[in-house]
Amino acid sequence: MKIILFPLMSKDPGRILIFDTTLRDGEQSPGASLNLEEKLAIAHQLARLGVDVIEAGFPFASPGDFKAVNKIANAVGKENGPIICGLARASKGDIKACYEAVSPAPKKRIHTFIATSDIHLKHKLKKSRKDVLQIVPEMVNYAKSLVDDVEFSCEDASRSDPDFLYEVIQLAISAGATTINIPDTVGFTTPSEFGKLIADINKNVPNIEEAVISVHGHNDLGLAVANFLESVKNGARQLECTINGIGERAGNASLEELVMALHVRKSFFNSFFKRNPDSPTPLTAIRTEEITKTSRLVSNLTGMTVQPNKAIVGANAFAHESGIHQDGVLKNRLTYEIIDAKTVGLSDNKISLGKLSGRSAVRARLEEMGYDLSREDLNDAFARFKDLADRKREITDRDLEAIVSEQVQLPEAKFQLSLIQVSCGNASKPTATISLLNTEDNTEDTAVSIGTGPVDAVCEALNKLAKVPNELIEFSVKSVTEGIDALGEVTIRIRRDNKIYSGHSADTDVVVAAANAYVNALNRLVFSEKKNSIHPQFDNLENSDNSFLSNPAN
Repeated sequence: MKIILFPLMSKDPGRILIFDTTLRDGEQSPGASLNLEEKLAIAHQLARLGVDVIEAGFPFASPGDFKAVNKIANAVGKENGPIICGLARASKGDIKACYEAVSPAPKKRIHTFIATSDIHLKHKLKKSRKDVLQIVPEMVNYAKSLVDDVEFSCEDASRSDPDFLYEVIQLAISAGATTINIPDTVGFTTPSEFGKLIADINKNVPNIEEAVISVHGHNDLGLAVANFLESVKNGARQLECTINGIGERAGNASLEELVMALHVRKSFFNSFFKRNPDSPTPLTAIRTEEITKTSRLVSNLTGMTVQPNKAIVGANAFAHESGIHQDGVLKNRLTYEIIDAKTVGLSDNKISLGKLSGRSAVRARLEEMGYDLSREDLNDAFARFKDLADRKREITDRDLEAIVSEQVQLPEAKFQLSLIQVSCGNASKPTATISLLNTEDNTEDTAVSIGTGPVDAVCEALNKLAKVPNELIEFSVKSVTEGIDALGEVTIRIRRDNKIYSGHSADTDVVVAAANAYVNALNRLVFSEKKNSIHPQFDNLENSDNSFLSNPAN
């Protein structure tokens, strides 16, 4: 194999920068809408994971998005922490909103973009190439007047005319862009094509050495990770990815797969950084032992279950069913394992906590696990811990993770479950009695329903009380740990007006967990319909309104 070494660019960090867009592109997954507390919890965990950049959201989209980005900039943006970034279309209103949202962070970035492919220009933007060549330098220069760190993206770059792409990139860098992002927006390209695109940009953009080349890509053909790794070989030094690969349509390039590929095959990729193949220096700044916990948190809060055979973080990723494999692993794990499970934070660690444990012990264990809870949140989590300890003899880290991840779903809840009672059996009709509290007017109502099973009866009763029409499209349940007394995790997804909303809950009683998960999904639906949000890729600039900026807390 012939290895082509490209000269290091002056802006080249000498390693791979990990740009996490879970809170922006990942949240655009159907049903993955997150509230403020959930976004903040994920942002704190991303900082512990060691990502270089957190794209916290699209501030112009809605007051809620603005507030979330601003809160993350305040709470997570630190001198030694990640860069806090916001997305903005190439318009002054978007860029101004983005700046105001990220301004509290010591390290802040404005990420602005415009489409460059003819199909997007003609059918979406209804603009000419000449229009784009005027907009790009003007808007990048405006962003640069607000912050030093400006990223510019050529949306749908993989389907753009290369010569036009080079011209746009040159103008963006001349106007002050310090990072140039090359997105495979629709997951169209293949590894060899994407590698060549990055190589050709390096060769044909005269001032490319003044910027870091970044890549963003979707997984529509299942090639996103392969495309990114090929781009690294050809000079890309920032990878834009998400936890569990969530995102639009088939999702984004998966952070955990990229990081572990670069970790496990470091000796191969070292050559492309002018390093000795045996160099021990990591290629990313990611703390790999935080990967599993981050994956579980994102899965729990978004309601998007990780498939069992998912690389790195799937339930079966380190399981061996074949007798031949089992025999080999017992003799030497290297026979069939290329990754030590402990490297990604996967362990069966059990703790000595039970119903006699105090608040200090619980707080200390949560802090060891990386959770920094406020006094009020700790009190609520401890109450849930004591309730669980009365029903379950042994509390594990996974149990605590389930408690904390559910805890942050509670804010902005219109409905709260007050009572649930079910009756079922092979000789009786499944019946559910539900009491639901409406926190807006502080009223409580009760309904009784019959269903095909206890969960169906519960959902019927909740629909009677909530009076929010919807269609249940997914119900899944799994155990958090082993044993008859294990917590059961339930994920429910409902649909209304072609939009999907998810809810998640855990309890030793799966029917109770199902009821709470359904209530969480209903709360997301109600909250979402209050928001007047726009989509960063599909809404026209002319239809935008930034009236909320004068009072972003509304």
